[in-house]
Amino acid sequence: MYKVKVFVTLKESVVDPQGSAATKALQNTEFPEVQDVRVGKYIELSFEKSNKDIEEAVHDICRNLLVNTVVEDYRFDIEEVGAE
Repeated sequence: MYKVKVFVTLKESVVDPQGSAATKALQNTEFPEVQDVRVGKYIELSFEKSNKDIEEAVHDICRNLLVNTVVEDYRFDIEEVGAE
């Protein structure tokens, strides 16, 4: 079995209103040293072993379902794990 960890973030050129709100809130409380916050998504996928190329499958899943590639970037890590 494989565990895939997908990290989705807004592209640098895209305004992040949720991140801006978090930055202001942190700066107005106990964390004035925080200069910037960017908010993203974390997604875990589990794959059974197969003859398919997992990396290619994850790219297809991200591009077609999980990620809006116009405004978001993604990266992922694949880890082989024992059956549970």
